[in-house]
Amino acid sequence: LQFTEEKLGQAEKTELDAHLENLLSKAECTKLWTEKIMKQTEVLLQPNPNARIEEFVYEKLDRKAPSRMNNPELLGQYMIDAGNEFGPGTAYGNALIKCGETQKRIGTADRELIQTSAINFLTPLRNFIEGDYKTITKERKLLQNKRLDLDAAKTRLKKAKVAEARAASEQEVRITQSEFDRQAEITRLLLEGISSTHAHHLRCLNDFVEAQMTYYAQCYQYMLDLQKQLGSFPSTFLSNNNQSSTTPVQSVSTPSVLASASASLPSVSNSIVTSGISELKSSSGSRKARVLYDYDAANSSELSLLADEVITVYSIPGMDSDWLMGERGNQQGKVPITYLELLN
Repeated sequence: LQFTEEKLGQAEKTELDAHLENLLSKAECTKLWTEKIMKQTEVLLQPNPNARIEEFVYEKLDRKAPSRMNNPELLGQYMIDAGNEFGPGTAYGNALIKCGETQKRIGTADRELIQTSAINFLTPLRNFIEGDYKTITKERKLLQNKRLDLDAAKTRLKKAKVAEARAASEQEVRITQSEFDRQAEITRLLLEGISSTHAHHLRCLNDFVEAQMTYYAQCYQYMLDLQKQLGSFPSTFLSNNNQSSTTPVQSVSTPSVLASASASLPSVSNSIVTSGISELKSSSGSRKARVLYDYDAANSSELSLLADEVITVYSIPGMDSDWLMGERGNQQGKVPITYLELLN
């Protein structure tokens, strides 16, 4: 009745103090934007709406969604299969396999970005919407009810004619006023926690940026590796259709922003496509070479490399044109030419 009369303008209403009103609007604003950011981040990380719904359903059922290839992994697999079909010994087949392996690495980096972002960024945001904010909404509703009780008691006091009715109404106003004040205090304390929510979400945002930075640096590194490997093909393979191009792939300029984002990324060097390699291949001698960046051996016939170390390299007859033998102390194994810079 009290609520209806207020809506019709027939009853007075106790207003909340300005501080509490400000806190309430800050909480509402936080909830609104947290939801928008959370939903759009989900779209960014998983653009396929069907896959998002499926993941959501599995999450609600507390079961793990079936693992399937993501888009880069799928493309990578097609490229590798095509390369094997055309022949790994052909220039195009070899390039397809190398591109496919890189796409698969990007696919793995994609998974890591999604997983890290879900744990460090999306989950805390969702916990606020489904936890803290639900509690605030519940206590706020309770405050609204206490306020209606208080105003109904005040209305009855105004209408009370006889002394006994006035005394009872005054007592009721005192009780409802103290209950309203107590509930306002509880609500205020909860709402003041929104500032620490902002601080927590700021830390989560930093984690998200960190995850993205790692992801983009990894992708850049993988593409740089691939570009170097493709750059080791004869220049005839690099020409595009009828336009004869003598510019090697390495001439693509590196954005300075990316270069500064990760100091560990190697600088693009053209020294790998020098005549030094051919001389070394045709002679039986050995040369010192500086390693351009880290390389993990794929099997026991290869040698793992660390960026900036200096190793001895030499060629053996019948060896694949993309590789040299590398030696470090008593360790030796095949090393990819594109990871090396021959020293004079």
